[in-house]
Formats: sequence, C-alpha cells, structure tokens
Amino acid sequence: MDPYLNDWLNLALRWLHVIAGIAWIGASFYFVHLDLSLRPPKRREDAERGVAGEYWSVHGGGFYHVEKFGVAPTALPHPLHWFKWEAYTTWLSGFALFVVLYYVNAETYLIDRSVADVRPTVAVAASVGLLALAWVVYDVLCRLLGRNELLLAAAIVLSTVAAAYGSSRLFTDRAVYIQVGAMLGTMMAGNVLFNIIPAHRELVAAKKAGREPDPVPGVQAKQRSVHNNYLTLPVVFTMISTHFPFTYGHEHGWVVLLALMAIGAWVRHFFNLRHAGRTVWAIPATAAAAAAAVALWIEPDGGGAEARAVDDAPVAFADVQRIVERRCAACHSADPTLVAAPPQGITFDTTDEIATQADAIEAQAVRTNAMPPGNATGMTEEERETLAAWFRQGADLRK
Repeated sequence: MDPYLNDWLNLALRWLHVIAGIAWIGASFYFVHLDLSLRPPKRREDAERGVAGEYWSVHGGGFYHVEKFGVAPTALPHPLHWFKWEAYTTWLSGFALFVVLYYVNAETYLIDRSVADVRPTVAVAASVGLLALAWVVYDVLCRLLGRNELLLAAAIVLSTVAAAYGSSRLFTDRAVYIQVGAMLGTMMAGNVLFNIIPAHRELVAAKKAGREPDPVPGVQAKQRSVHNNYLTLPVVFTMISTHFPFTYGHEHGWVVLLALMAIGAWVRHFFNLRHAGRTVWAIPATAAAAAAAVALWIEPDGGGAEARAVDDAPVAFADVQRIVERRCAACHSADPTLVAAPPQGITFDTTDEIATQADAIEAQAVRTNAMPPGNATGMTEEERETLAAWFRQGADLRK
C-alpha cells in the first residue's frame, strides 16, 4: 500500500472512530445516568398514564423534564429518536482501522513468532474468528444465565480472562490489547444490533398495530445496555493502550490488561451508584490503590543502574549501530522494508538520529521488549543487553 495513502486511511478511520465512539459513549452514559436518576412521578395523573419515573435537570441555560414510561405511552409519539448509528459506525470504523493497521501489516504488528509461528492469513483469520466467537459466547451466556446477574458477571469475566490469555499465545503484545478490546466492542455492538434495537422495533410495531407491547424484550435490552455501560471504560483503555508500551510490553502484559480493565469497570460502578443516589468513596479509593499496586508491580527494574554503569564494559557505538540497522531499521528508516512508512516518522538512519532516540530505544527495546513488534526481526537477549549497557553509559558516551 502506498505510504501516503496508508497514513491518510489511518488518520481518517481513527478520526471517524473517535468521533463515533464519543457519540456512542456519550449517549450510553447519559441514558444510564438518566435511568438511574429517575424518581417516581409526583402527580397521580402521570402515574395513571404509565409514567414510571421522571427526571428534572438544568443545562444550557434551561430546564429539562424527562419522563420514562413503564412500557410505552398511550399513543406513539412523533418524531421518535433512535440511537443506533453511533454504535454501528464505531464498530465499523474500528474494524476498518484494525484491518489497515494490523491485518495489512500482520507480519509485523499482529504475529508474534516467538509464541506462534503462523502465516499472516492464519493469524488474520484467527483474529476475525475470535471477534465472532466473542459475541456468540457472550450471547449464549446471557441467554443461559441472564436471570442471575452475579453468575453471569463471573462467566463474562472468566471468558474475558480466557480471551486475553489465548490472544497472548498468538498475537504480539500490542495486538493482544487491541484484539481483546475489539472482542468486547463486538459484544457491545452486537447488543445494539441483535437485542436493543430489535426490542425497540417490537415496541414500535406493537403500538402501530394497536396491541399492548410485551415488556420482556425491553427488560432484556435494558440488561444488555447496562452491560455495555460497564464494558465502555475497559474498551476505551484498549483504544489508547498502544501509546503505553510499559503496559503491554510487560512479561505478563495480558494480566496487566485484565487488571486495568477491571479497574475501569469498577470506576464505572462508582458513577452508576452515584447516579442512583449512593456515593461509595471506597470504590475510587480501592481503584486508586489497585492502580498503584499495578504500577509498582510492572515498574522496570532500575535498581543499581549507576553501579552497573561502572561495571559495564564500554560499548562501542558501532556495535549499537549494527544492532539498530539489523533489528530496527526495517521499520525505522527512510525506506523501511516491513512497513509502509516509519512509525511516528522516527528513523535511525544517522548517528544523531540513533543517539537522539536513545531514551525511546531503551524504553521500547530494553525495559519492555515492545520493539521490534512481535520481535519480527529476531532481536536477541544479548543484543538487548548491549543496548542497555550502551544506554547506561550516559549521553556523553553514546556516540
């Protein structure tokens, strides 16, 4: 693919994905907040016409009064606003971005040959298959365990653990986070497409036909909507995770992923309880403590760095340059061979470029092993230690 075209596809799809995601998340958060904040109607006539709850708010210089009916109003209102394309556009743009960034460059960004030596076509097929499997497993669990929320939640958590571990046995560390996030996002979009919107259609069809709507589909749709609400922050984390290699580059990156996603869902629970009138400060406190524990756990071992710098034999820059040319330049050069264009425009073609990027090289190739992606160029542990010793020499001795 032409590098310039690839960059524009990346930009356009990422921008669309973010815009649609904001719209979907905003609507989801608002309606869950609205539903949890409803209070019984104060007027008898409102209750008699089917109003189950009302909500007063002030925003944008005016007052708003919202009513929710137990099942449906007496007459079908017009216009009736639907919320679905935000979800569909978010998933479609995200999948397209997945294709452009990971499937097209599967050899570099998707496959980790140190754990699974598979062909790119097999890896892509496995990725797509896991997206479909995520929805099927989740939907079956909801149908079987939907009446027991705690048991259902435990089953969803266990299936997510299995997805994270299984992905770590096939894909690159970076791709694992995106793959698991896409699987959760597929579950969310599937809820909208196969459950929430059909329930809405049934309500509308019943009113048009002059019959009393069945409340069961609406109750089931509400359950799926709440699931989406709790999955949102974990999925958002995976969307931004590629910027933080110290998380996915850890030896047990898939466990780090699960821990941070759990923290996100726990924080979402705090806000949901608060919307319902309960403020449980223990939740953000424990979430902060958990995040601190994760940070301490995955902190790179920097102890004794100065002492080791004294003991290290001097590393010639020529040795470092050979490692960079052999293991890094396939992506980070003016004419890369593994990708269409150097990621983030970073190149290692000159002495100054390598020395300037010493911090990034140490962080990505030594502390986290995040680069090369999936170790596509076969960097050895000895080479990583050579880079580490070179970095410890200090800026004045690196050229």
